[in-house]
Amino acid sequence: MRNVLVTGGAGFIGANFVHYLLKRDPAVRIVNLDALTYAGSLENLQGLPDAARHEFVRGDICDRELVRRIFASHAIDTVVHFAAETHVDRSILEPGSFIQTNVVGTHVLVEAAKQCWLNEKTVPAESARFHHVSTDEVFGALGPDDPAFHELTPYDPNSPYSASKAASDHLVRAYGQTYGLPFTVTNCSNNYGPYQFPEKLIPLMLLNALKRRPLPVYGDGRQVRDWLYVEDHCAAIYAVLGRGRPGETYCVGGDNQPENIEIVRTLCALVDELAPDSACPRHEALITYVADRPGHDRRYAMNIGKISRELDWRPSLDLEAGLRRTVRWYLDNRPWTDAVTARPEYQAWLNRNYQERENK
Repeated sequence: MRNVLVTGGAGFIGANFVHYLLKRDPAVRIVNLDALTYAGSLENLQGLPDAARHEFVRGDICDRELVRRIFASHAIDTVVHFAAETHVDRSILEPGSFIQTNVVGTHVLVEAAKQCWLNEKTVPAESARFHHVSTDEVFGALGPDDPAFHELTPYDPNSPYSASKAASDHLVRAYGQTYGLPFTVTNCSNNYGPYQFPEKLIPLMLLNALKRRPLPVYGDGRQVRDWLYVEDHCAAIYAVLGRGRPGETYCVGGDNQPENIEIVRTLCALVDELAPDSACPRHEALITYVADRPGHDRRYAMNIGKISRELDWRPSLDLEAGLRRTVRWYLDNRPWTDAVTARPEYQAWLNRNYQERENK
């Protein structure tokens, strides 16, 4: 791993991975390809360690010529593919953009990798790796007593987002089976931590609490998710890149199963404690139950036995410590949150979201 293409490297998980990889591996050089849509921001890339080893390219993964040029000019030997449309609510409203980015964009990338590594052999395939970052949502929903998702769980996606990610997973594996593309896949549970765009549960609740806005909880709030601190996810991907077997899939998670309402109440208690100057003395009073999301999966859980056994990886932070660290980061980085929430894209989404809920 010397010349790494990170797609979506200005987004939440991608930017955290860029920080992590530059700090962890002094030999690596990164080309960061990101379209800077609403969830990506150059502010996420401030303060990179040894920034001279990082080159940012603004562009779309669906741009075949641009992607081909990056592979050729930088002798890319490793791809870490984060770039995706990810928010389920948006996929329900605008499924076409999810198909375009998540499926067509992935096809452009694997085709470029095949051309470079297998056809032209400008980089030997035996020293190359295409790592595809996916989600636990491709497996569908679990019942209350069902065993946790694992690497052989059948796919059963329930939203346009999860269906598009399932398609991209299958496409990467098909290029491995058909053409011999050296690949690995990780299916990860819900991430949280620094730089997360505040449409997702944890940053949305946190920033709303700080602004004394309602905290909208879907349905009864008893949906169950597995949560992983984003830096632990980065460490898992690094382990897979270094020691994972080509052609293998690894499930990654935080080894926990809280209900969403428990997460929200914990965040409220942390804001009560860590932001005592807030105008709201008890933030839990802001919780508001709203109509459930269409097709909302009830429960996810991850079995991380394979990656633990084979690669000796486990999350370093439990949920309580990770949430505390996350709240502290958002409190200590108000310029970042102010800049992100002031963006027209965020304001438009926020206004539309609340207007839709008020009309129901």
